[in-house]
Amino acid sequence: MGVKNASILTGATLSATGGTAMVFADDGVTVPNGVHISVPATADYRVRENATFRFRPPTLYPDGTYSRDKKTVTLVVPMILASGKVVNNVFRIEREVHPEYSAANAVNFNKLASQLLSDTDFDNFWSAGSLS
Repeated sequence: MGVKNASILTGATLSATGGTAMVFADDGVTVPNGVHISVPATADYRVRENATFRFRPPTLYPDGTYSRDKKTVTLVVPMILASGKVVNNVFRIEREVHPEYSAANAVNFNKLASQLLSDTDFDNFWSAGSLS
């Protein structure tokens, strides 16, 4: 299967298993409405993995309605190229949800979206950009 005939599970249970923990810690970088964390165990600062979390709360409009909130997470994994240049691999996750959307629905929404990253129906898209 590919993107054009993909399927994902609603109400799915998802969890990561195996692997080694990459432990993040607050690194003191100031982020408006957010926090910046990095992996202090990575000794070479040039390739230290880091992440930024930001939150914009819903806004109340004069007519009594609300905007959606906005949550953004950016994961950066630097690497040193054969030329010696340092480049950043970036993964950005962004979610906007209206305040009337229940917490349970928002959790399920996260699980739906996470399948776009991990379900095999999307492997060819992530590896080669295939839309078929």
